[in-house]
Amino acid sequence: MANLTNPCPCGSNKHFSDCCARYLERNAPAPTAEALMRSRYTAYTLLREDYLLATWHSSTRPSALGLAEEAPAQWIGLQVKRHEQTDAEHARVEFVARYKMNGRAYRLHEVSRFVLENGKWFYVDGDVE
Repeated sequence: MANLTNPCPCGSNKHFSDCCARYLERNAPAPTAEALMRSRYTAYTLLREDYLLATWHSSTRPSALGLAEEAPAQWIGLQVKRHEQTDAEHARVEFVARYKMNGRAYRLHEVSRFVLENGKWFYVDGDVE
């Protein structure tokens, strides 16, 4: 678990306790697709596979991610470029996530799709740019 008084890994400039902790630690539903995407990024930084799978839509969710078995990535930054709600139940979030693995820097640029079901946002899939 992250220190609640540290800056949130999602880059919101808020304390973790005032940002993604409400979703990861207190199970509050994310109010927007962008908030869910930010919390999922934070979950990757904390190796919270349980949260990632719980917020992944059942139609595309893998059975496991194996985060604990992989060489750990050092997540170093998130930039949300665009968030658009395309209708009442669908949204897209474009983001760039930066990370390092084995000393090498990488950049993940994705446009992710989200769906709202029963008052909860879920990650569906994304196109890597």
